[in-house]
Amino acid sequence: MNGRKEATLFVPCIIDGMYPEVGEAMVEVLRRLGVELCYPAGQTCCGQPAFKAGYRKEAVVAARHFIRTFESAGTVVCPSGSCVAMVRHRYPELFRDDPGWLEKARAVGGRVFELTEYLVDVLGIEDVGARYRGKVTYHDSCDLLRGLGVREQPRKLIGRVRDVEFVEMKDSERCCGFGGVFSFKYGDISTAILKDKVRNILDSGADTVVGCDMGCLMNIQGILSRTRHPVRAMHIAQLLAGSSDALPSPARRVPHPPCR
Repeated sequence: MNGRKEATLFVPCIIDGMYPEVGEAMVEVLRRLGVELCYPAGQTCCGQPAFKAGYRKEAVVAARHFIRTFESAGTVVCPSGSCVAMVRHRYPELFRDDPGWLEKARAVGGRVFELTEYLVDVLGIEDVGARYRGKVTYHDSCDLLRGLGVREQPRKLIGRVRDVEFVEMKDSERCCGFGGVFSFKYGDISTAILKDKVRNILDSGADTVVGCDMGCLMNIQGILSRTRHPVRAMHIAQLLAGSSDALPSPARRVPHPPCR
């Protein structure tokens, strides 16, 4: 790709509040590739939790704030398929009876990309210079796969990581049972789905399961830890940053390069 590479960061709530190392890993990968970054300090939740819980009015408030915050940005990059799907596909639904906001929502949604689709589809890069020694499998999160159609991009990136042995798990595209409020409202069903997912991860023989959404990974890591299985759950940004750490502790804050 020729020319100057610039991107504005959209960091989801769960990463900003609980797993800032994932945001730091994304920054490290993008800076390694020469992408100039900025972070709008006024960003908050995109409204996905409220939307999926049925609180449309509250979701509209969050969506309007998001649009105001990012409407002057160029390309926006986010390490979450579900948050990008919310902006790209759910905002037009929220504003379908409001032509003014609908136009703004579509404009912003067309510039927001999930991290792996930005790397592969926008920058045209599959090898980011990463190295990780381990046997890795990959979990397809629902919104990323079915909402955005992103399947091959993460696999291409993982396949170019040095020293990685990649193995597909059975039914990698099946839900992990998280679904935000679904896991709280329907705990028994969620747990049954999660157990199937973990069984497939263990049967793959991998020592690390990689994904693109921290909600899924938090859910999967939780049961792996409770059942004392030594398989690590890792966001793909961490893998691509060359980290060999397990899920990070919420100890540090994401660096926020300011926007001009």
